[in-house]
Amino acid sequence: MDEKDARVIQILVSRLEESAGGAMQRDTTAKLANVTAVCPLCNGTGWKEVALGNEKHVKRCECFLHSQSDRLLEMSGIPARHSGCSFSNYKTNGNSAQEFAKLAIEKWADEYPLNRTGLLVVGRCGVGKTHLAVSAIKRIAGKGIHCLFSDYRELLKQIQNSYNPSVQATELEVLRPVFETEVLLLDDLGAVKPSEWVWDTVSLILNTRYNANSTTIVTSNFELDDSDLDDPEADTPLTRVQAATRPETLRDRIGERMISRLFEMCRIIAVPGKDYRQGLHSPSFR
Repeated sequence: MDEKDARVIQILVSRLEESAGGAMQRDTTAKLANVTAVCPLCNGTGWKEVALGNEKHVKRCECFLHSQSDRLLEMSGIPARHSGCSFSNYKTNGNSAQEFAKLAIEKWADEYPLNRTGLLVVGRCGVGKTHLAVSAIKRIAGKGIHCLFSDYRELLKQIQNSYNPSVQATELEVLRPVFETEVLLLDDLGAVKPSEWVWDTVSLILNTRYNANSTTIVTSNFELDDSDLDDPEADTPLTRVQAATRPETLRDRIGERMISRLFEMCRIIAVPGKDYRQGLHSPSFR
């Protein structure tokens, strides 16, 4: 739009405003603002012209990429509680192992999609696993890639609710976004008490994404056992007493087949440390 056309529009709008009521005046002014806010680089098309030697080509304009990444973030389903998460505000409190985990996940997100291997982020509650995982999908969404946040417990509830005849949703409709998104963040895997149905559902999700060669980020409060970490001394079978008293592991919660599938799909990132939440509301005594 050249200067002459813009001037003609302004004259027409001013005449309309003189004869219109307050509501119409506000509406017309808003429309004019939309007209004049068109990106000067691409004229609102989303494509800008670039010169390569003597030839001219087009490429996506920055305004389009910015608006696309904003839409992808809105569609990602990141909960409001985690919407402010970023690598820059992740606090390690001097824990060098947490700093290493942060740098490893940030580098992975920066390099995606050169390496499409997923991540399995494990550690106790309150060490910032979800914070780091959300930071990663926000970084990836900024590249124009569709990502989805899915809480493991909430997903299982939605699937169970789909079996209710009064609910207007099928199991496939609930799972389709989980299957089809390019990058899935499955948060808090293993949080639901294991059963045959839970194991079958986990198997369906992971196998479908594995077969589609899709990238999956998994977080879990259940850590890996020694055999999962390739401890050469872990080949000795546990006694019944040891098996009964040791803490539950992720293998216990999702089953042998699926832990093996995860190891094939993901790189393991351990996030050590203490639960930061314990100090947030602890009472003080004098």
